[in-house]
Amino acid sequence: MNSFTGVRIDGGIHPFQIIQQNAEGFGRINCLGQWHSQDGSGVVQLRLVHASDSHVVAQSTDWQQAADQQDTSWSHTFELVPSGGLYRIETRLVVDQDAPEWGVHGDRVHHIGVGDLWIIAGQSNAAGYGRGPALDPPELGVHILKNEEVWDVAAQPLNDTTRSTHPNLEQANPGHAPYLRFARDLKSALGYPIGLIQTSLGGSPLSAWNPDENPGAPLFNNLIHCIKLAGGKARGMVWYQGESDCGISLASTYEMRFSSFIKHLRNALDQPELPVILAQLNRYTEPQDDEDHRGWSIVREAQRQAKSSGHITAVSTIDLPISDAIHTSSDGNLTLGSRKARAALGMVYGHPIHWRTADVSRAELVEKTTVEVTYGHVENQLLFLGPGQDDFIVQDDIGLVKITSAACVSRDRVRLELERTIQGHGRIHNAYGAAPPSNLRDAETNVPPLAFFNLNIET
Repeated sequence: MNSFTGVRIDGGIHPFQIIQQNAEGFGRINCLGQWHSQDGSGVVQLRLVHASDSHVVAQSTDWQQAADQQDTSWSHTFELVPSGGLYRIETRLVVDQDAPEWGVHGDRVHHIGVGDLWIIAGQSNAAGYGRGPALDPPELGVHILKNEEVWDVAAQPLNDTTRSTHPNLEQANPGHAPYLRFARDLKSALGYPIGLIQTSLGGSPLSAWNPDENPGAPLFNNLIHCIKLAGGKARGMVWYQGESDCGISLASTYEMRFSSFIKHLRNALDQPELPVILAQLNRYTEPQDDEDHRGWSIVREAQRQAKSSGHITAVSTIDLPISDAIHTSSDGNLTLGSRKARAALGMVYGHPIHWRTADVSRAELVEKTTVEVTYGHVENQLLFLGPGQDDFIVQDDIGLVKITSAACVSRDRVRLELERTIQGHGRIHNAYGAAPPSNLRDAETNVPPLAFFNLNIET
């Protein structure tokens, strides 16, 4: 026997949910439920209004009859809902057509919006293990699909393990993550809600994400599951991973394996140009042997080269503070979130801003013992904060070539003086190893260029 009279909303849309808008700036909001009246009569009606003032969102979202009403069930889709929010769905059961405003009460769904969804994926520095207090408050209009498969206002820690039903259950309590700041910056600049889909897991190797390495790839499958829960599409992905792949055997294939993962992800979502904003690895301060240092540089170079897959950009992290041997601190995460937001605004949304991280374009032997390194995407001019020669390593067929001095000789060029001439094939590295010095900056942005490895020195 029915215990209620009126309209219920049982699914299709959930409180705090953010709907991914289409290319024209509209979203579709589906809802369904049950209805009941004492005599079995009545018409289910619903509307979509602004949560702030209860005005209807658009003429097409004013009171209307449910598209499909059966004996005890109903369903409806609001088409062409403009990006924005927050919105509220209201329902009623109209039994007197001459006075619909006195319809029997119905359920409501609060705090929903139409905007963009961003996937959070990677390992611990994506999940967020920053320690220390930082002002990074939650904000209505920045929401998250949590690991317990409910939508909520996004708040730290983003990778909350409470009632988690997903395989990305952290073994330790997560801390501060960069992506609340990322989403708040986007919302401020774009003027509509941002939703986050959290799928990262501390310590996860690339093989847990890449079906080519592991057909069961649990984190890849969970990522796809979460996106389907959110509606099946996303605007882009923020990625921070690689620390678990810095062993030399894995590092040497990281570029190929990461490209494979991205291809699988784009195919699974039917989004061949899904944007990806990745972080080039920060530092790891535990003692390492020579092969381990080489592995960290190989992975950073693979991340620098990831742009070859298209619609991918990397941001630098090597200068950000850490709160233990490997995890970016809370303050560092705030900076990283803003760097990634700026990259998204430029690459994805086309804002007329400088968004690319400075990146090496060539190294050239200009005199017998002088190498000049040229960078692209320099916004202002390069400068060193400390001894510049420590930022670079030069090698040739004999071995290491000592750098005696380094100076910025133009807005985008660094000149290195060498102790001897290069013998045979010369190569140069920047920010080499697990925990390298990093003194080179763009003067206005105070951001270091991307680290690079094994760049040929032209003669």
